Amino acid sequence: MELDLARVSVRFPGASQPAVEDVSLGLGAGQIGVLIGPSGCGKTTLLRAVAGLEAVATGHIALGGRVVSEVGVHVPPEQRRIGLVFQDYALFPHLNVGENVAFGLHGLPAAERRARVQEVLALVGLDGLQRRYPHELSGGQQQRVALARALAPQPRLLLLDEPFSNLDVDLRERLAHELRAILKAAAITALFVTHDQLEAFAIGDVIGVMYQGRLHQWDDAYMLYHRPATRFVAEFIGHGVFVPARIRQAGDDVVVDTPLGPLHSPQECPLPSAYPDGRCEILLRADDIVHDDASPVKAQIVRKAFRGAEFLYTLRLASGETVLAHVPSHHDHDVGEWIGIRNAMDHLVTFARGAAAGAAPAPPARPQPAAAVAAVA
Repeated sequence: MELDLARVSVRFPGASQPAVEDVSLGLGAGQIGVLIGPSGCGKTTLLRAVAGLEAVATGHIALGGRVVSEVGVHVPPEQRRIGLVFQDYALFPHLNVGENVAFGLHGLPAAERRARVQEVLALVGLDGLQRRYPHELSGGQQQRVALARALAPQPRLLLLDEPFSNLDVDLRERLAHELRAILKAAAITALFVTHDQLEAFAIGDVIGVMYQGRLHQWDDAYMLYHRPATRFVAEFIGHGVFVPARIRQAGDDVVVDTPLGPLHSPQECPLPSAYPDGRCEILLRADDIVHDDASPVKAQIVRKAFRGAEFLYTLRLASGETVLAHVPSHHDHDVGEWIGIRNAMDHLVTFARGAAAGAAPAPPARPQPAAAVAAVA
């Protein structure tokens, strides 16, 4: 494991609660991890602890198997072989591109330093711009210079704190994909902090969702979206709502009564006994709802957001519940109009009604293997 955090907490003097509490995660060599969450959730503090800029109160941080932070142990940042890229780029305005990139290479002979500068500038797509000054570059180019400077000393780990936050949305999305390609080409392990889900999905091999100092889930994007570990992750990732439902047994069938009609034996459904009287809430994603004029279930459009290829409709059911739906943009209905919808859920994610942010969904019922049933009998 190139980066290993075990039960790490960070406390600031005078604070009633830890800024980071009991966080464990790991990154293998060449993996890209992303920390995402709302402002003040602790993601930047955790990044600073990995960099050695904050001390840990409990737990330990190890790089390449060597403990660099724990109570009584604190390896200084400059001895950790970590590259840092911040949102303000921190380029030296009086130095040209080549000199900025070469800044951390003073220990190399001049010829090797020039060769390394040329190598990393080519890697980030800035070959030939060595003599330009920062003010002569676009925001995206300045960000690449900052990345090249961080990569030049061949760090063991690269840390990036919201490096695209000062750029416009279109450029950020493009640079996110380019950054991933650059990091993979360099075979470097990286930990990236952002508040933007699209950036996280574009860059990360594994993504950590943080809230109130705690890491709620450390997983790939698909699992965060389809298999959220807590109610907060379910709410924070993607578009979705919770609607009341009831799970009941109907002979050999398990039925889930929902405002959109009954679901018969849905995938990954818990037993009715998982909740009092089977009453729960189910997570409905916008892609779980399909516009279907032939459906008997109708919903009123209360809001719509144009997304180019699709609309995101906010819909109110006759029962009063609100759901979301992605609808192809050629289905351009008016706000206030009633349209037919149907449930196209692939699997079921359920929570107790009124569950707290840290609550986990009920596990799906798994029938026992025949051999185990026979043994019990």
